[in-house]
Amino acid sequence: MTEMKILNRREKQGLQYQEKARQVVEQVGSVILGKEREVEEAMLVFLANGHILLEDIPGVGKTTMALAFSRAMRLDYKRVQFTPDVMPSDLTGFSIYRREEEKFVYQQGSIFCNLLLADEINRTSPKTQSALLEVMEERKCTVEGITREVPEPFLVIATQNPFGSAGTQYLPEAQVDRFMVTMTLGYPDFDSELTMAMSVGKGDRLDRISPILERSMFLTMQEMIHTVAVKEEIYRYILQLVTATRKHPYLERGASPRATIALVKMAKAYAWLAGRDYVTPNDVRVQFPYVASHRILLNAAARMEHKTKKQILTEILERVERPAMGESGR
Repeated sequence: MTEMKILNRREKQGLQYQEKARQVVEQVGSVILGKEREVEEAMLVFLANGHILLEDIPGVGKTTMALAFSRAMRLDYKRVQFTPDVMPSDLTGFSIYRREEEKFVYQQGSIFCNLLLADEINRTSPKTQSALLEVMEERKCTVEGITREVPEPFLVIATQNPFGSAGTQYLPEAQVDRFMVTMTLGYPDFDSELTMAMSVGKGDRLDRISPILERSMFLTMQEMIHTVAVKEEIYRYILQLVTATRKHPYLERGASPRATIALVKMAKAYAWLAGRDYVTPNDVRVQFPYVASHRILLNAAARMEHKTKKQILTEILERVERPAMGESGR
């Protein structure tokens, strides 16, 4: 009887937390108009304790989205505008000598926050990118021989301009692989942009955001993701999709094992936010393009025939047989 009460209490708590997470998505979606799916995807990445790479043009609402999430979830937010002269110490911190104390005192860098917006990351030097890389992967940084952990959670939204824009360069493959998903906000639709135009002068849209989560509540949500059940058939399906990218005739490089892990986490987060405690094949199919697109590399044949990553990933989803277990996942 006692065990049953504990289970019922946990189930009620889970439902309450799922509703809170959906409220965050709704609030941020009320600010980033016409991008409901992209806002939900960002929330899923945060729940899965991952990082987002936005491949976008300037001015489509990336900073606004990051600020909206930080307010709705009470997260400490910082923004770094990456330029060629940004140094690793700007991120990780440095020590300065204080004469009155007669000693060196460590000054924290920008990474000591919960949500970091790394804007135009492909405009800075590889050395600075590598400094961010360690923190993204290990949630800690080493400065002057001393290792310091960043606060929990630590989430990164990085943006990069289209390659070929002034001052840009390719991100190292190892760093790109550290991002759980990539996506594009893109231009808003006509009606959404019309609404934005008509609201000019009526106050900051971010003022509409009210805090919904406490930091401790969000950390509990991240733990809840791991309780979502995944059957062996689903694990096999995930691996078949990932390995299909490594054998495709139009791909020079397929997705890494890190993609397999990311796809499992994202499918769990997608199921949890939908109010389920199990993953279905459709959860995997929805998340596969987000997880795999930045981890594959087109070969010369694909470029000659004007094949896109989206076309290839869609073809893989069509060719790989999904588990014959129904969408109940049971």
